[in-house]
Amino acid sequence: RSEINPNSKHLKVLDLRLSDAGIYTCEYGSHTISISLHVFKLTISLDGHFLPNEVPELTLMQNSSHPLPNLNITLFNSNNNIVRPKLLQNNTCQKYILKLKQLEAMDSGTWMCHVHSDSPLINQNISFDVKVLGFQNPDLERKYATVDSTVILSWHLNFQKIKWKEGFTGQLNWKQQENATAHELLDFNITARGEQHETKKPSHFRFEIPESKPESTIEVKLPKVHFNHSGQYQCQLAYNRRNVQSKIELVVMKVSANPVGPLPRGAKMTLICQVSSPLPSNAHLCWERVNGTQTDIKKSKQHEVKVEVNVSAAGLWKCHLIEDNDRKISLNYPVEEAPVWISYVVIGASIGGSVLVFSLACLCITSGISWQRRRQRAKRMAQARQYLLENKTCQCQQ
Repeated sequence: RSEINPNSKHLKVLDLRLSDAGIYTCEYGSHTISISLHVFKLTISLDGHFLPNEVPELTLMQNSSHPLPNLNITLFNSNNNIVRPKLLQNNTCQKYILKLKQLEAMDSGTWMCHVHSDSPLINQNISFDVKVLGFQNPDLERKYATVDSTVILSWHLNFQKIKWKEGFTGQLNWKQQENATAHELLDFNITARGEQHETKKPSHFRFEIPESKPESTIEVKLPKVHFNHSGQYQCQLAYNRRNVQSKIELVVMKVSANPVGPLPRGAKMTLICQVSSPLPSNAHLCWERVNGTQTDIKKSKQHEVKVEVNVSAAGLWKCHLIEDNDRKISLNYPVEEAPVWISYVVIGASIGGSVLVFSLACLCITSGISWQRRRQRAKRMAQARQYLLENKTCQCQQ
C-alpha cells in the first residue's frame, strides 16, 4: 500500500489506516531524517445516510507513536455554523464519540470536523458528508380550498438535490380525521438511478396523477373538490426499515342559504359559511356584503367552523377565510330578490294557510262540542235504562 517516487524520494502510503501511525525514517548516506505520522479516523453512524429527526453519532479515533494528546473538537455544519455535540465517550484520548442533534432535511451537505491540539501542534480539518432524505415541505402544511374548485397537493423530495444513490419506497394515504381509518391512494418507488414510478391504488376516492410535474415530486390532483375530500393527506418514505412522513391538511369551505332560492319582499334569509375542520387560532371566517357598510360584516369566533348572517335585502355577499390578516380563499353568494308575483303568491299562500288553519280549528271545535253532546245524551239514556231495570215495575192507569 505504499510507493516511492524515484525522483523526489517521497513516500506515498495508500488507503491509510490507524495502524500506519508511527515513526518513518529516511536514511541517505550518513543523513537520517525521521517523521512521526499521526493518523485520525472519523466515522459517522449509518454511513452518513439519515432520515429527519434521526440523531447521528461521530466517532473520532487517533493513533500516534507519541503519547496521545487531548483533542479539542469543533464541528461545523453544511452552512458553516458551529454545532455543539454531546461528548459520550473519551477513553485515554484515543476514541471520541460525539452525539449530534436531531437532523432536518436542510442539514444535508458537507460538514467539517476541526481537530486542534497545542502539544503536539495539530490543526486538522476532516470533512464528511451528511445526507438527510426527506421532504422540502414543512412537517404539517395546511391548504385551503372551496367546494368545486381544483386542488393540487404536492410533496417535494430532496433525493435528487442530495444525490441519493440508493432506492427507497413510499406511499400516499388519506384519512378524514385524526383517528379515522387511513385509505391508501398510491404507492411509489425510487430506484438507485433516481427513476420514479407511481402506482394508483383502487379507491372510490376520485383523484388524478398529473402527467407533467416537477422533478422529485409526488403530486395528486383533485379536479372537483367535495366537502368530504377534506382531511389529512400523508406522504410517507421508507428506507432501510425506517420511515418519515409529511402531512398536508386540506380544509374545504362551502356556503349555503336557508331557505334556498330568491328572497321574497319582507322575508329574511340566513347565509351559512362553514369549513370542514376547526381553524387555527390565527384564522377565522368572515361574511361581508359587497358595497356594504361595517354593519354588514359578520366574523366567526375563535375555532368556530361556521358563521351565519341574516339577510333581508338582495345583494352580493362574500365569505372570506382569513389567516393572519391574509385572505386565503373566498366564496360568493348572490342574494336575488324574488319577482313581485312570487311575493303575492307567498302572501296569498300565507293568508290561505292562515284561513285553512282557522277553518280546521273551527271544525275541530264544532266536532268536539257535538261529540261531547252525543256522549252526554248516551250517558243519560244508559242511566234511565238502569233505573227501570232496578225498579222492575211498571204502573199503568186503570
